[in-house]
Formats: sequence, C-alpha cells, structure tokens
Amino acid sequence: MTAIKICGLTTPETLNAALEAGADFVGAVVFPKSPRHMAPDQAAKLFEQARGRAKIVAVTVDADDALLDQIARTLRPDFIQLHGSETPARAERVRAVTGAGVIKALPIRHGDDFAGADEWDYHADHLMFDAKPPEGSVLPGGVGHSFDWTLLADRAFRHPWFLAGGLDPDNVGEALMISGAPMVDVSSGVESAPGVKDAGRIAAFIQTARRT
Repeated sequence: MTAIKICGLTTPETLNAALEAGADFVGAVVFPKSPRHMAPDQAAKLFEQARGRAKIVAVTVDADDALLDQIARTLRPDFIQLHGSETPARAERVRAVTGAGVIKALPIRHGDDFAGADEWDYHADHLMFDAKPPEGSVLPGGVGHSFDWTLLADRAFRHPWFLAGGLDPDNVGEALMISGAPMVDVSSGVESAPGVKDAGRIAAFIQTARRT
C-alpha cells in the first residue's frame, strides 16, 4: 500500500482531515520563508493530536543545531526532513541532535540529478525526490512543479522513498503508475491558495493514491 504524507498543515481542521482520511505522515514546515511556516512551539500544540495516529515530520531547510534542539524538545517529531543543501555528515548530526529519523529531499530536473542518491541512501531513512524549483525561487519545494516521473521508473533504493513535486488529486494516480513510488508527498497540490490547505482535496488525494 502506498504511504502518504500530507505536508505543510497549519490548522486543526486540515490536520484532522488528513488524519481521518488515513495519512501515514503529517508534516509541519519550520522555515520562515514558507507560507506554511510554523514556529516549533505552535507546531507542537497543533500536531499533538497526530501523535500515535501518523508519523510527525518537521520540515527544515539548513537548520542550525539550536533550532533542531528546539524542534526536538517541543514538537518531538518522528522524522526531520532536510530540504536544503545539507550533506550526509550533517544528516548524521541531525539524527544525533534530535533522536529523530531523517528524510532527505533531493531536487530533480534531469537524470544527472540522481548522482548523489546512492550515497544519501545510506544516511537517510527515506529519500524524497522533489521537483527542482525554478531559478530564483526562495523556496526549495512546495511550488507546484513536477519532473519527468519516468526518470524513477527503473531505479531501486535501499529504503522506501517518496515522490514529491506538483502532485495533486488529479495526477497522483498516473504519477504512481509511472514512477512506481512506494510513498508520495503533497503540499501545494491540496491547497486552495498558497499555504491554505483544503480538506476536500486532502481526502481526494489520499483516496486516489490508495486506489492506485
């Protein structure tokens, strides 16, 4: 069964919609430049309702040790998602500081962008293949862009991996069939406006992914 992550949740209503629909992972974005940003203490209050029902993921971008320590103490996530220019050595430090698992997002546009994936596969619990953002974007993800899913069709990795980037309720079924992804991640594709999640789109996304 495909594992599903709904990322960038910011309200009790939409978090509950994700949980009720059966999301396996729910994500809090801790990155001030994102329209989905939440401070660690705010995220901790919101995501407590998810504990034991879904894996809690804190999405970070080149976070320093002080921020990681705060996230670990308040939100207590199951996973830290690294969505910046972190190195494998940094990932091991993140794991040591937080005690959480590691998800590493790798930006993809062409086949050459998979060059570091094999090394990362030994340092992360899950890889996430996300569309490389357009030039000049201040956000490393969550911008609604996709990449050629056939680039993943014949690749194998040590751990289950996420497909991300430009997914929505209308295309997730096709994306899964083409890529063979065991896990999917969505953020902007289940929103009515940047940073505003839509409960109906969340449910539709999960239902479609489950049927595929």
